Amino acid sequence: MVGSESAEYFHEQGFDVIGIDNDMRQYFFGAEASTAWRRQLLEKKLPRYRHITCDIRSYGDIAAIFARHGSNITAVIHAAAQPSHDWAAREPLTDFAINATGTLNLLEATRRHAPEAVFIFTSTNKVYGDRPNDLPLVELDKRWTLDESHPYHGHGIDEAMSIDTCTHSVFGASKVAADIMVQEYGRYFDMKTVVFRGGCLTGPSHSGAMLHGFMAYLVKCAVTGEPYTILGYKGKQVRDNIHCRDLVAAFMEVVKRPVNAAVYNIGGGVHSNCSVLEAIELVQEKSGREISYSLSPENRTGDHIWWISDIRKFQNDYPDWRMHWDIGRIVADLVESASERFKP
Repeated sequence: MVGSESAEYFHEQGFDVIGIDNDMRQYFFGAEASTAWRRQLLEKKLPRYRHITCDIRSYGDIAAIFARHGSNITAVIHAAAQPSHDWAAREPLTDFAINATGTLNLLEATRRHAPEAVFIFTSTNKVYGDRPNDLPLVELDKRWTLDESHPYHGHGIDEAMSIDTCTHSVFGASKVAADIMVQEYGRYFDMKTVVFRGGCLTGPSHSGAMLHGFMAYLVKCAVTGEPYTILGYKGKQVRDNIHCRDLVAAFMEVVKRPVNAAVYNIGGGVHSNCSVLEAIELVQEKSGREISYSLSPENRTGDHIWWISDIRKFQNDYPDWRMHWDIGRIVADLVESASERFKP
């Protein structure tokens, strides 16, 4: 999703765009999660877009692409990943090879062939493991919230939170490795690397599946009638949601004025967040359809009970950036798109 939205947005800004993808999402989550429909749409819609089917685990293939374009590469937006807690535990070697080694391959190819390019990495708030669950949380009727006395209450969780001595999940660990390596290339090799530790990144181009893509998959269940299962925490777990258009607009600000080895928490923040129960109510309201859901007592390993990103660091560094999509508008956009895509 983030890659295809970046392709579309940067193409609108006048860039020539090369998309690298091999539709591993279909391998992870099945045919319903395939990204082929987005690739076909981009190729049809964007005259200056070129798609290359390539596996980022192959350094030789990646290096050949970068060598071909060299100093003409202005920016590398790395959004490729194995993104699921549950799936990572099935195949840890595959997960690490994609998330960690694949990231290293892209960094090294950039260093050798396009050292002046801006390198943007979509990391995750899961690099903090389950550390946020140690916060003083208060249970309300439909959500967990943070005790008002805590400094994070009014703004969310900032980048100073420790990533040590906590449970990350296999997925979280592979993303930590990639996250740290992106920072290290920025510091050690003086490259323009920037890490975005995202909350829930969403939008109509997301091929949502049960194991990944919470909001997009929930909306899909609403418009298709598929049952939805809430995993743990009574459905009161809180997530901030950022629309992919706001996210890629943040990428553009970085490309215009990069800061070496920068790290930013990014998400909907206090502006755009909800619990799963609140999301179900909102999706039902916007779609006019009831969602058949059940509650499982088992939460995902390393999952967060409450996550809201403190995005003030990015806002301070890039004051021209604005968030335009709140949770209501995001859900309405997802419902409209899914209703068209999945109509009988």
